[in-house]
Amino acid sequence: MTEVRRGAIGAATAMFCVGTLTGVSPALHDYPVYGGQAVRYLIGSLLLLAIARATGNGIVRLTRREVFFLMALALTGLTAFNVLIVESTRFADPATVGTVVAAVPIILALVGPLLERRKPAPRVLLASVIVVMGVAVTGGFGGGSPLGLLLAFGALACEAGFSLLALPVLGRLGAIRVSAYSAALAVPQLIVVGLVVDGPDLVRVPTTAEALALGYLAVVITVFAFLCWYTSLPRLGADKAGLFSGFLPVGAVLSTVVLGTGHPRLADLVGACLVLGGLAIGLRPARSRQPEPA
Repeated sequence: MTEVRRGAIGAATAMFCVGTLTGVSPALHDYPVYGGQAVRYLIGSLLLLAIARATGNGIVRLTRREVFFLMALALTGLTAFNVLIVESTRFADPATVGTVVAAVPIILALVGPLLERRKPAPRVLLASVIVVMGVAVTGGFGGGSPLGLLLAFGALACEAGFSLLALPVLGRLGAIRVSAYSAALAVPQLIVVGLVVDGPDLVRVPTTAEALALGYLAVVITVFAFLCWYTSLPRLGADKAGLFSGFLPVGAVLSTVVLGTGHPRLADLVGACLVLGGLAIGLRPARSRQPEPA
């Protein structure tokens, strides 16, 4: 199996898993948001550190550069992203927020290659636009205030940072360490936010359903999906990996069907076809130019 194919499978799996949050999140509607996220990342980071030790990827001495990127990754891609997503939905329809954040493939298709000192590929950029259209068709457009849109675009920037800020350190640290360190660094950040927002009600003993949901977030999303994504990112490059965010609504639709909280619509099927079409364009091998006859 080629590196690109491994990367494609891993990226698709990661985004599909993240999409299942739609089906799981209702169980946590009454649980403190930021405290719950802190618990999720705490459990996830401990599991990741255990995996790192068991696989011979123990703790290493970090350079100042690596500390900077990991801190920035945790602050933007994890902490600020969660804050902005929650706050944006207070001023805008969730469909609007989801559609704005779903534009991340375009950001990665433009910025990713520039960070790797190469020109953005027009074919991948076209594919990213098609994927975003597919996600928009699936999620709808909704509405919202200017403040809600501003917060949603902030979440979009943070979502891009989740990938772009990891690339400079993945080479030496690897997917397990980057996942573990970023999750661990997000815990105190989210605790501070939770204390400001919820005060002493930052955390409480969860119900059975809430405990299962938090466990799912920690194990499936924070551990499994993070590892899949950060393993695939160097194999594909940020621009091509970003195309697989189109699997987010696929995971969302299937999880709601399995859990009995929703049914697929015609828009879901049309959106899925657009996403698959975008992936086919973006991942198609570039044609090699034939030498001209002498």
